[in-house]
Amino acid sequence: MGARILVAEDDAKQSKLIRAYLEREGHSVLIAPDGRLALELSRARGPDLVVLDVMLPEVDGLDVCRVLRTESVVPILMLTARSTEPDLLLGLDLGADDYLTKPYSPRELTARVRALLRRAGAERPAAGPIRVLDVEIDPDRFEVRVAGRLIGLTAKEFELLRVLAAEPGRAFTRAQLIDRAFGFEQQVQERTIDAHVMNVRRKIEAAPSHPKYVLTVPGRGYRFAEDS
Repeated sequence: MGARILVAEDDAKQSKLIRAYLEREGHSVLIAPDGRLALELSRARGPDLVVLDVMLPEVDGLDVCRVLRTESVVPILMLTARSTEPDLLLGLDLGADDYLTKPYSPRELTARVRALLRRAGAERPAAGPIRVLDVEIDPDRFEVRVAGRLIGLTAKEFELLRVLAAEPGRAFTRAQLIDRAFGFEQQVQERTIDAHVMNVRRKIEAAPSHPKYVLTVPGRGYRFAEDS
């Protein structure tokens, strides 16, 4: 059950290597050597996942990510030589679902792709909207409202918030959140979860530094506030 994967990478040797590994997994691979073509192929072919290099000619990878996220919820795995926290936060904020820093192992890349595809294809529980305090999360509509106000979240931010709000009061470790919201097989740095939480708080909290909904549990992880 192969997927259609778009690889946006201007390094011909690198894209050839990625293609070989992904095709070995049974996937169909489209190659875009620049950002403009990546957007055109995404719109024309509707890939199941996008592997996106940050440094692309014509249109920068970050701009490609921003545009793709406004048009679809396709999983995006970002490849970057930038490993500083601001660069990570920017990529996640623009809608990337996961990232790999160069140099990386092709086997790790295929594992990340496999995990993202599995998560994207997993059925959400048919339990209807989740309502806690004045937050409403509707998985079917892919909508989050806080006090009636519609909030724009990325796919991973949405899934993270859904997992927390589905069990208000429960303290989740970062590892549990990775497993439930991301489904990664590989070890993921805990700061990935922290970065997503930071972005979610910035979008749904009136005072992100003093959160009302997504609370930190010292020595454990995070929990969603309970109805009083």
